[in-house]
This record gives sequence, structure tokens and C-alpha cells, in this order.
Amino acid sequence: MREEYAIILDFLPNGYPGSRHSIPIAQVIGTSYFSLLELIAKDGIQLHQEERVYIGEGKRDKIRSIRRRLTLSQLTNVAHTVLEEILDNLIRENEQRFVEFFNKAGTVTPRLHQLELLPGIGKKSVEKILEHRPFLSFEEVKNKAELPDPVKVIRERILRELEGKEKYYIFVAPPARRRF
Repeated sequence: MREEYAIILDFLPNGYPGSRHSIPIAQVIGTSYFSLLELIAKDGIQLHQEERVYIGEGKRDKIRSIRRRLTLSQLTNVAHTVLEEILDNLIRENEQRFVEFFNKAGTVTPRLHQLELLPGIGKKSVEKILEHRPFLSFEEVKNKAELPDPVKVIRERILRELEGKEKYYIFVAPPARRRF
């Protein structure tokens, strides 16, 4: 599960404060799997907050390398500040992907439905969603299933998954398992 594109959350042209090496660092979120990554920018390149950059396998015009995967707690204050707004934009840009989730979500275990993994959605809400499927838009999900704002619900789930402490992952690539 590799990201092709990422959105800049924060750009540190001289690296982290107090770092011994002055290398241009960008903290980003991937547009497909919401991976939090630390990138090294090419020399002489200025990156801007909310800019979309190519990080795929091919020739990259602004990014020299992907340094590592980050956790939510490793983000700078600036990155934290813009994260929710950028997530909301990514969710809206990919509305059909998430509406499809509401349409196709199934059971995780005999007692747990995928929809119950979304914050604020319990068994009664799941029944309403299942009763009114299929949906064509977030507006239909909101109105027919009488749910709160689907963008906010999905954002909150993504933020929980980014913390790396969930048992089940729906939208974010799970953290790498530590080997002992």
C-alpha cells in the first residue's frame, strides 16, 4: 500500500529545531491511505502547506526521498493545526469512495459490523444505514440514515486510526508490527 501523492502539513526548510543536520523536512499525509510521512525535499525546493506532491515510484520533481513513517504524536504543532481541515478536504474529494464504504460495509465479527467502528454509530444507526442502502452521496447518508455529518464521522475514525491503537483499521494502513 504505497502512496502516490501526499499533502504537505508542515515544511521545515532547515530541518527540526535543534537538529545537527540541516535538511529540508516535510511532514505530509498521503492522499490514499492517510499515511503520515516524513519526506526530504530536494535541495532548493520550497514546499507550501496544503501543496500536493508526487511521492510515487516514478521521477519526483520536489521530493528526494521518503524518510520514515510518522505517528500522530510526532507531528509538529503546525501539522496538527491543519490536519483536520486537510482530512476534511481529502474526504470530500473522495466522496464516492466513502459513500461506497457505507454501501458495502459488512461484518467484522458475528457481533460487530464495520459501521460500528465509526464514532457515534451504534446498532440502531447500523440498522438504519442498512435499511436505506444504497446511497449516492454524503447528503443521502446524512438525511436517509439520519446520521451526523458523515465527513466528521469519517475524519474522527481516521484520526483514531492514525493514533495507531485500534484493533481494526478501515481507512488507514495499520502501523508496522514490532519484531522482538
